[in-house]
Amino acid sequence: MARKYFGTDGIRGRTNTGAMTPEMAMRVGQAAGTHFLRGGHKHRVVIGKDTRLSGYMIENALVAGFTSVGMDVVQFGPIPTPAVALLTRSMRADLGVMISASHNPYEDNGIKLFGPDGYKLSDADELAIEALLGEKLTLADAPHIGRARRIEDSRGRYIHAVKASVPEHIRFDGLHVVLDCANGAAYQVAPTAIWELGAKVTSIGVEPNGKNINDKVGSTHVATLQETVVASGADIGIALDGDADRLIVVDEHGQVVDGDQIMALLGGAMRRAGKLTGDGIVATVMSNLGLERYLESQHLKLIRAKVGDRYVLEEMRKHGINVGGEQSGHMILLDHATTGDGTIAALQVLAQLVESGKPASEVLHLFDPVPQLLKNVRFSGGKPLEDVHVQKVIADAEAELAGTGRLVIRPSGTEPVIRVMAEGDDAAQVARIVDGICDAVRAAAA
Repeated sequence: MARKYFGTDGIRGRTNTGAMTPEMAMRVGQAAGTHFLRGGHKHRVVIGKDTRLSGYMIENALVAGFTSVGMDVVQFGPIPTPAVALLTRSMRADLGVMISASHNPYEDNGIKLFGPDGYKLSDADELAIEALLGEKLTLADAPHIGRARRIEDSRGRYIHAVKASVPEHIRFDGLHVVLDCANGAAYQVAPTAIWELGAKVTSIGVEPNGKNINDKVGSTHVATLQETVVASGADIGIALDGDADRLIVVDEHGQVVDGDQIMALLGGAMRRAGKLTGDGIVATVMSNLGLERYLESQHLKLIRAKVGDRYVLEEMRKHGINVGGEQSGHMILLDHATTGDGTIAALQVLAQLVESGKPASEVLHLFDPVPQLLKNVRFSGGKPLEDVHVQKVIADAEAELAGTGRLVIRPSGTEPVIRVMAEGDDAAQVARIVDGICDAVRAAAA
């Protein structure tokens, strides 16, 4: 069965259109609730959200859906995505829901679902829920309708949990950290957690108004963070995204450090501590070849997964590996969380900074990335990747890069776009190969 609503990270779209209307949110609540009604106990779902204006509307619609099929609802208010995953498990809930469109602008919103184990739903569960969306469902009779209540200490529970990921002997005294919370879900919890461990925290992106989430702040807009770090003489800058499941780091000179360098740092640190399992890390096909070469020099392997943190997690569990992530900044540290957690990853980076006694620019630069270029080709119809000429151009490019680089070509899962990425030691060669493939795709799609 083809997916109609679920993408690589739940259901997402523009508010009040398509899959993001109140009617659809209520149906999702009813369908997901029905799917997870298992056994005779009183079922419970927990719901968190980021700071988008539309979160109020989507939350109330979901509450109506879940209670109508007999589930009790616990509402957390604004809280990071990984906090929902953690609290789903700790509260013995049957289902967890995060209302967020991650790094997208405030006009969008989304629904992410977690199973009772705190992990994102499997493909099978998502397809089962999709099937139920098209059915007339049985609603609970009057005595068995669910209740809803809001708890006020969810943020405190999460802060306590993330601080526990840092060894007790480590404090952040003397560190000056600039923290950009994207006017999103972590605007309260992340600065508090870092401050409680002893750091001086300069916070930006902590004044959400419902419409400014990810607006020129956060992990996809780091210019303000860079400027603030340099101007204030801070030791390091950390940017989270709207739902705080990923981070980007900036060193003391304002240079951006992406997820590949962070994975190299944390994987190496855990290996030295004897805590790295599986003799390697998991990243996606988009991670830089420089990371792969660095890990090989450390006698560690790199296992590549499809793009999307859920696929990274699948490979981690399959191979018994406890460190994985994406170049974009999703960090999954299975010793501490069941999904990507930007705040936990930030604390681990800061702990390495303290342990080393070295500046961030040195600690966070473990390898030189090879030249990498990504271009998107938009097309109006057809299947240009099945064109004979396109396939020949791709085959020739792969042969040319053999041994010195990589080629990744994939259609977008959300829009009519072909993504063409190449990397290798010769930047001019990489650019020529990417442009050649893009031209061939455009010609085939014309």
